Amino acid sequence: MELIASSLGALLLLQEAAAPAPATPVPPPPCAAEEYQAFDFWVGEWNVTANGSDQQVATSRIEKLGNGCAIQENWMPLIGGGGTSISTLEANSGTWHQLWVGSSPGRVFFEGGPVDGAMVLTGYWGTDSEGVAQLIRMTYTARNDGTVRQHGEVSTDHGANWSDSFDFIYTRQAG
Repeated sequence: MELIASSLGALLLLQEAAAPAPATPVPPPPCAAEEYQAFDFWVGEWNVTANGSDQQVATSRIEKLGNGCAIQENWMPLIGGGGTSISTLEANSGTWHQLWVGSSPGRVFFEGGPVDGAMVLTGYWGTDSEGVAQLIRMTYTARNDGTVRQHGEVSTDHGANWSDSFDFIYTRQAG
């Protein structure tokens, strides 16, 4: 009897050792937190028109990359050169950064973040006809009809005064 009890005890120990360990919860992707979703309204495949016009000026493909840590735009104008931007959130500061590289040499750095439900990014881009640096402010706004407005403003006095530079409406492509 002692031998049977001893054998049963050994068998139970072997079963416990062979049993799978309890599953550890899989951590969420590193960029799944809500603050990384602030620019998701811009993700999609778009036809782009000038605001107030039905005339298409470009198509644009915006997608999440890098496990949700970056948003890439591929800007494809119907006339002229295209470009690409990469936008990402710097988590410790809460600041969004965007690097734009177009079809001409150079790059532009923008930074900013959510303001009243829109994404506002600002950076110096080129100079005016007198060689004065132009500060560009881009405001991306999700609209009730599902479109996104990208309104660009320019300042040549470091943001004291602003005037319109460009104004685009992104409409989702069918399908």
